Amino acid sequence: MDPIQSWHDLLQPDRELTPAFCQAFAASMRAKKLTFGDRVHCPFLRPFFLTEGDEQRIRTAAETIAAAGERIAQAAMASSELFDALGITDAEADLIRLEPGYRTASTASRLDAFLLPDSLHFAEYNAESPAGAGYTELLCELFDSLAVMSRFKTANRVRFHRPVAGLLKALLASYKEWGGTADPPSMAIVDWREVPTWSEFEILRDAFVAAGVPTVVCDPRELTFDGSTLSGGGRRIDLVYRRVLINDIVAHRDECAALVSAYAARAVCVANTFRCKLPHKKAFFAVLTDARYAHLFSDAERSLFRASVPWTRLVEDTATEKDEWRGSLLERVRRHREQLVLKPNDEYGGKGVLLGWETDQGAWDSALQGALGDRRGTWIIQERIPVRREIFPQFDAAGAVTMRDMLVDFAPYLFRGRMGGYLTRLSGTGLANVTSGGGQVPSFVVS
Repeated sequence: MDPIQSWHDLLQPDRELTPAFCQAFAASMRAKKLTFGDRVHCPFLRPFFLTEGDEQRIRTAAETIAAAGERIAQAAMASSELFDALGITDAEADLIRLEPGYRTASTASRLDAFLLPDSLHFAEYNAESPAGAGYTELLCELFDSLAVMSRFKTANRVRFHRPVAGLLKALLASYKEWGGTADPPSMAIVDWREVPTWSEFEILRDAFVAAGVPTVVCDPRELTFDGSTLSGGGRRIDLVYRRVLINDIVAHRDECAALVSAYAARAVCVANTFRCKLPHKKAFFAVLTDARYAHLFSDAERSLFRASVPWTRLVEDTATEKDEWRGSLLERVRRHREQLVLKPNDEYGGKGVLLGWETDQGAWDSALQGALGDRRGTWIIQERIPVRREIFPQFDAAGAVTMRDMLVDFAPYLFRGRMGGYLTRLSGTGLANVTSGGGQVPSFVVS
């Protein structure tokens, strides 16, 4: 039987579908810090299911793209052309050119994808500081403990990933690559205290400490650097798990001065390095899909990109190509609005994204004109990709359950280039992200 239908049939009207169960389920999430601000992460009563075959094809594709990201990060350090193609600003370049002390740009990264039965399409690559690994693992454990899961397992083999261990292993490997000798190193998870993901930092801190790695959670304003030692939380810091974004470091350089100075002095290992910004730019997909850079990739890689990476270009008045077509980029963008997305080159949470098929021609032309007026490299245009939708039982604050048709964004985590779990987000709109109000479900491999 189809696992989705099987699971739905196992939901009991006098148990899982009652307001009392849903409210208790939400309370258990709050107790485990599975919240984004004031919202629980998962107002849904079903996981996302994938097959062993699904997992193998997404592993192959995701690890190939992550490897390409590392290659581009290295190649760009000797190529001003690549800096320009990616839309790197001068302030970002200043940070990127600081020597981090080791080669791996992205210790932890994540690809956002739509996994369909016969295809796989990536929307973007978060090479900088992806959230959710801690939330994801606890959510998997919570669903795995449910009575309905026990009933489901009588007819299905089920497993899930534990990304927290993979993240910690990757962080320690980057510290060793950097040349660190402390065993274990003292770690700080660093981001602004006001961010809604602070609860996840506490989840990760507790897991890292339990694994024997002393860890504190620090605001960058709480760090101090004396010229040789970075300190925070009352202790010396050997390894920084950097969750504060480079955009924020650029905007608040004085408040991040201790972190940047210690990084520049190579007094601390920082993961991810500032060089992760190179593949993190959404224009990274423009490099993957532009014939000018085909020499950087193998035939097999280019074939994978054609199948799974959407055609992407920086917004500018220039000639370009797509498949057998060649001509004016702007002319094509104006004529093919319903097959395109306009995105900021460097934002998160769906900010500023304009879906051409949900926008009338006048608004599209106006947005395109505005994008042309901004600094080159600020905006990208990207081909529309197929999305996945499934029915999920969703409960509201009162515990009432309705069956909802939801968009499914499936996002594999990469730890030093190896896949180690998934963030799976649902949305009733065309954008799937927790920031803009979407929810999260755990993913289980079923056979």
